[in-house]
Amino acid sequence: MTPMIDVVFLLLIFFVWTASFHIVEHILPSSVSETAGGDSPSPNEPPPPEADFHDVVVRVLWAEGRVSWRVGDEMLSDLASVESKLARIYAANTEAPVIIDPDEATPLGDVIDVYDLSRRVGFDEVQFAAAEDA
Repeated sequence: MTPMIDVVFLLLIFFVWTASFHIVEHILPSSVSETAGGDSPSPNEPPPPEADFHDVVVRVLWAEGRVSWRVGDEMLSDLASVESKLARIYAANTEAPVIIDPDEATPLGDVIDVYDLSRRVGFDEVQFAAAEDA
């Protein structure tokens, strides 16, 4: 009789623990979830414009005693052009985060200039990239 009671308690604990996780799985966000109304978008329909800007990476490069900037794939030589590029991106998507990725040799003042510029354009989320330790 005692072994049967132990098995019942173990099954009870198992079902209680697994039942508590069942609710949590339904509230997790998913990119595969169905659209409202149940109809799927047509394959020829272009994605929304905010899908083009997941995050904005601004590289601050230091070479030959000069600073230069790379926003996405475009090289820029002065802060005014960086500001206009960031303003265009902000106009397209106000929710995109800015990630500032400076070189090791870049002076801190130039990195802070890019941070201030990003905040002045209107971006609320400005982050700094960190190198992974190998």
